[in-house]
Amino acid sequence: MPPSSPLSSLPALLADTLAIEAESAQTAGALGFLARAMVQATLPHKKVAGNEFERKNGAYTLHLLSPVKVGLPYGTVPRLLLAWLTTEAVRTQSRELFLGDSLSKFMHELDMVPTGGRWGSITRLKDQTARLFASTVSATYADKQSHTEAGFRLADRSTLWWDAKAPEQAGLWESSVKLSETFFNEVIAHPIPVDMRAIRALKKSPLALDIYAWMTYRASYATKPSEIPWQALAMQFGSDYAQVRDFKAAFLDALRKVHTVYAGANFELGERGLIVKPTRPHITRKADTL
Repeated sequence: MPPSSPLSSLPALLADTLAIEAESAQTAGALGFLARAMVQATLPHKKVAGNEFERKNGAYTLHLLSPVKVGLPYGTVPRLLLAWLTTEAVRTQSRELFLGDSLSKFMHELDMVPTGGRWGSITRLKDQTARLFASTVSATYADKQSHTEAGFRLADRSTLWWDAKAPEQAGLWESSVKLSETFFNEVIAHPIPVDMRAIRALKKSPLALDIYAWMTYRASYATKPSEIPWQALAMQFGSDYAQVRDFKAAFLDALRKVHTVYAGANFELGERGLIVKPTRPHITRKADTL
């Protein structure tokens, strides 16, 4: 059965949980979307040495390549950026997205508080934005019958006019991002609906964000229970852990947080891994599968 009494151990999520249970995402204006290609396998959780990164989920492989001087995106910030970009693309049905005329306004959209300094949120946002938009993605699906690969940048162009020293000040022009045609088409064809209140509640943990997105996506198509070995889950979510047992401990801790905001998630611990059972998606909306 799912871990018992998660609310008692996670009081910080209680208010978010009650709000989510009391009102649907659509009614609350919190309906968001994620890109399927970035949910089945995900970005690094921590800073990675070098400029290449790969994660696998069965026959699916996500490979990232970035310029050496820029580095790979990692942590929660690029995940929040992707959620915002994907949601805006679905909402506007446009590749050209406008980020607002001030840094603080956009950070508010991401539920981030502007703070300066070397380790402040403004520095992290600018750094991770540069890393994300500079990276090239290769998404591959290969089994015994076929091999399909799509390579793309997330954005063809990004123009940011924000002043980090004056985040409240509006610029002369509005910042914008033009998504690449390949990424935009993937987003529009296969958007995964999520509750942005859950995304904000879990934003301190990149692993919890990944598990939440994966659980609600899997719920959209799973028709029978499936036990996923810890080794396979480690390849999908935690390739930066030294030992599988270390990954398992971190995964279960993050899963408790996810189960707090997504109480309908149906799973239990098996002998070899996690047993995921059919359940309702967190957002009741059709989601396509591979």
